[in-house]
Amino acid sequence: MATADGSTAPQDLPGRLFIVEGIDGSGKSTQLDLLHKWLVSQGYLVIFTEWNSSRIVRRTTRRGKRRRILTPLTFSLIHAADFSSRVHEQIIPALQAGAIVLADRYVYTAYARDAARGVSAGWLRRLYSFAPDPTLAFYFDVPLNEAIRRIELGRDELSYYEAGLDLGLSGDPAESFRQFQGIIRDQYGKLVDEFGLERIDATDTLVNQQERMRALVQPHLDGAMRAEVSGLQEALAATGLSGRYLADMWRAL
Repeated sequence: MATADGSTAPQDLPGRLFIVEGIDGSGKSTQLDLLHKWLVSQGYLVIFTEWNSSRIVRRTTRRGKRRRILTPLTFSLIHAADFSSRVHEQIIPALQAGAIVLADRYVYTAYARDAARGVSAGWLRRLYSFAPDPTLAFYFDVPLNEAIRRIELGRDELSYYEAGLDLGLSGDPAESFRQFQGIIRDQYGKLVDEFGLERIDATDTLVNQQERMRALVQPHLDGAMRAEVSGLQEALAATGLSGRYLADMWRAL
């Protein structure tokens, strides 16, 4: 697989990094949760991280969204700052310790969403060139109409930026969201080819999707860190690595 910035630099971190990507309503988070449960049941040390979750920039992001003052470029820079914080405080320490990191969205989210807002693809790849290479990157491919149907069943209201209303695609939030997601989906189609993402049919059964994920992940698990290694949990906790997945793992020991 090509690296996140388009180069082919070798990966020198002992851990494993598995990521999922896809438009809203693709079911990627459900499949990542199932993969996590399976990996923990096999005794591996698993850490979870998700897009736009750093405490450092969360307040700034919320303020900008509330006041609707974020331009495509400032939106991109804020997300890059969030991602950089998580990479250096969570992802790299975990990979250095030999743990398995599961990421719900990675740099490809920025490449797809920010490009859909008109940000330069080349600039985005340079901006995120610090990102560690994923061991495997999965793209959950779902038809736009099916994704929209799933979203409408699960959400009462779309936020301003989530619906892409800042782009002037349509004054109707639902129609703007549909168009925005369609543009993002088109961008993902290009990224699958450019970076060799593993395409998963998100309309297949949950069982079949999960079986394919596990079959692709399995060959990369040889030598991955096991949860029972003495002192490793404490070392990871000291770096600030926490969250529901780490907590679940400790309870399972």
